[in-house]
Amino acid sequence: MEDKNNSVNPNRLTVEQLAKLLTNSYRQQVPAEHIAADLAAGAPTNGDGTINLAHYAAWLLQEKHHGD
Repeated sequence: MEDKNNSVNPNRLTVEQLAKLLTNSYRQQVPAEHIAADLAAGAPTNGDGTINLAHYAAWLLQEKHHGD
């Protein structure tokens, strides 16, 4: 049987889940503190405080090009 406890919903990630996902994807450490700082700076969250991966990525791109 498939263990559903290991699956994550990219529309509802905790800071820790997102940090782990990004760390594994980039093969470079992405600390949860960096994500928390982004949230404090205005990165979008869901009503329950979780993070939508697509919305977070769009926000990062917008911030990167904000000064261009």
